[in-house]
Formats: sequence, C-alpha cells, structure tokens
Amino acid sequence: MKLTPEQLKQFDEQGYLFFPGLFKPDEIKTLTDEVPALYAQQRPENIREKTGGVVRTNFAAHMYSKPFAKLGRHPRMIEPVQQIFGRDLYMHQFKINGKQAFDGDVWQWHQDYGTWLNDDLMPDARAMNVAIFLDEVNEFNGPLMFIPGSHKAGVLDAQHDTSTTSYPLWTITNDAIRTMVDKGGIVAPKGPAGSMILFHGCLVHASTSNLSPWNRVAVYLSLCAADNHIRRFKRPEYIAHRDFTPIECLPDDCLLKDYDVALPWKNGTPDSALKTSLEVLKEAA
Repeated sequence: MKLTPEQLKQFDEQGYLFFPGLFKPDEIKTLTDEVPALYAQQRPENIREKTGGVVRTNFAAHMYSKPFAKLGRHPRMIEPVQQIFGRDLYMHQFKINGKQAFDGDVWQWHQDYGTWLNDDLMPDARAMNVAIFLDEVNEFNGPLMFIPGSHKAGVLDAQHDTSTTSYPLWTITNDAIRTMVDKGGIVAPKGPAGSMILFHGCLVHASTSNLSPWNRVAVYLSLCAADNHIRRFKRPEYIAHRDFTPIECLPDDCLLKDYDVALPWKNGTPDSALKTSLEVLKEAA
C-alpha cells in the first residue's frame, strides 16, 4: 500500500492520516474472534483497569497469537510507514487497547514519542503508530482525539503521571494543551470497524473514558526505523521490544489465508521478557 503525494503532504501538515473501512469485515472478524481468549488469559501482558478485571491494554499479542502475528506483518499497515521513513522497520510495541463499554478509562494528553524517549531512549522521532479499529468508533465510546499539526512542536515537556490510570504515561500540561488547541483545534476520527489511522510519534493525542454501552477496541502497531532502535531496556520486553529485526510483510490476503508465522511466546512469556536492563545488571554483579 503506497501513499499518494497528496496523502504525504497531509501527513506532513496534519500529523495523521485516516483510512475509513480499509480492512473488510471478514478480515476484522479473524481478529475480534481472538480478543476474548487473549483478554481471559492471566498473562503479564494484560494490563487491567483500576476498577478490576477489565483489560485496559494487551501487549505483544503478535508474539503468541497467530491472527495478530499476521496483522503485525500486514502490508497495509507496514508499507506506508516504510514509505515515510525510507527505512526498514521493527516492531517497537504491539498493543490491543480495550476501551470496554462502561469501564474504559481515559488516556491523558500525551505524545507517544515522549514516552519512547524518556523511558526507552529512542534516539529520534522516527517511529509512529498505526491503529486499526476492531469496533465501530463513534463520538460516545471514547474516540482518539488529535490536535492537528501539534507534531510540528517537537518533543514537549511532560510529567510522569503514575496515578491517574493503571498505566503510567508521560503527559502534557493543561496550559500547553490550551495553547495548541487554540491554534490547531481538536479532531476525532470516527468510522466503522476496519478503519485505520496512521499518526506521527509527536502528535499530541488523548481519549476520554467510555461510558457508552459499546466497546472501542483498537490495535496499535508502534513501528520504528530499524536504525533508530531503543537504547535502554527500562521496561519489560513485552512492552518495549528488543528484537530489532526488520519486519518482512506477508501478502495482502494474510488475514484470510494460512501463512506460517513464528509464535515464540505461545507457551508463555519468557523470563527474559519480564526483566529490565537494571535487573539484568544486578544479576550479573
């Protein structure tokens, strides 16, 4: 999948691209059928909401779930980012954000690269998210909100919020948000399941809680230029991956046909993936 000159210009100016209904219902069904079993597992990759057992984020499903392993090699998700960066890519992070009906909590205003820089020492903002809706996203179930053009500001000052939700995040101050919104406004792409969003690592974004009766589950591939890989392993490997091998795409029909993919964590999360570099250093001392 190649971006047009017009799309490349829009991405440069706005910091995101939206592709409504890019994946067809039968393709999405192969993924949604797998999610309940993933969320039911008692694995460290499942981060749950503060309220209890509802999953907020599932990490690294591409390492142990065949449908999601194939999605992580899908050309519709990989090739546009390769085109923008002009480099091979590796999977920095893979997550299924489960903003469940009535229970899905907020994601505060933040930049993804701010976290990748502060926690993982990723050298440059040559990484971005590609998101695919597994449910219809409407104005009521907590859609992503973007501040168009905010990526042009580069890396903003952020505070490490470890208390608002169950997942720590480097968040942007309210005053900075007001200033940027006065200039760029707020947009919230909405559309059917199968829609895809590609957005810059420095684009400021957030989402509200989901008080509606409709789930808003989405998959996020955080793709990084292979020569821009992280330099610090402060977080467990299931959150920030340490295998910088370039992604090789499968054919475009991979969600509907049986292609061989490696599932190295199928039988459980390896101990090495749970450790940080600090823990490894302590063991070696």
